[in-house]
Amino acid sequence: VQLQASGGGLVQAGGSRRLSCAASGNIASTVAMGWYRQAPGNQRELVARLTRSGTPSYADSVKGRFTISRDNAKNTVYLQMNVLKPEDTAVYYCNVVDYYTNNYWGQGTEVTVSS
Repeated sequence: VQLQASGGGLVQAGGSRRLSCAASGNIASTVAMGWYRQAPGNQRELVARLTRSGTPSYADSVKGRFTISRDNAKNTVYLQMNVLKPEDTAVYYCNVVDYYTNNYWGQGTEVTVSS
């Protein structure tokens, strides 16, 4: 599985941004797609995940502000981020897990939220 993430950039606090992650390769074995983020000096953390059946889950810190969705025809997963805060500043990574519990990662896309 290959993942290509895009959509990062600089945004003011309170603004919105949408990240995209296009998947290719053996995506038929995918059981979940999601987004993680890593801020400087912090560990990588789960932001949002979408199971194959379409069930979403979110980190408490982004609930009500972020929405994960998927376009099956485009093999793309999105992360709509609203009401962004400076603490959302991080490198965001797309992630896919397959039936064999292999993890695949995109290259990361940086989001900077200015106050």
